[in-house]
Amino acid sequence: MPAGRLHGHNGAVESPAEPIRVVIVDDNPEFLDSARRLLEHQGARVVGVASTNADALRSVQELCPDVTLVDVNIGEESGFDLAEALHEIDGAATAPVILISTHAEPDLTDMIETSPAIGFLAKSALTASAITAALGRLGESK
Repeated sequence: MPAGRLHGHNGAVESPAEPIRVVIVDDNPEFLDSARRLLEHQGARVVGVASTNADALRSVQELCPDVTLVDVNIGEESGFDLAEALHEIDGAATAPVILISTHAEPDLTDMIETSPAIGFLAKSALTASAITAALGRLGESK
């Protein structure tokens, strides 16, 4: 069978594109679990989760995801600080960061705009397609 094709019950079908590889950083285990299940159900591949900035830095360096979702409040730590730290590792090689929060975006606009994150998603709006759209906007701005 040729590469890129799968054999389905109706014959050969095109295989889906490589799933987007995601690391999620949040201190809430219930959110991590539900976000993982949601994104994987929608075709994304959650390659890792972290609950602290130190674990997140380690995970991103080891797992090389396509994107890192970072809660703006990680317990007592700041997701904005983590976004800066991830950017400083090696800005070109590190996965883009999308900040996530239960807070409304207008409450965080100034901090989001000054961070190296490529965007923001409310946790209630988190979907694989929203992540892909944010990454697409990144590609258009280059």
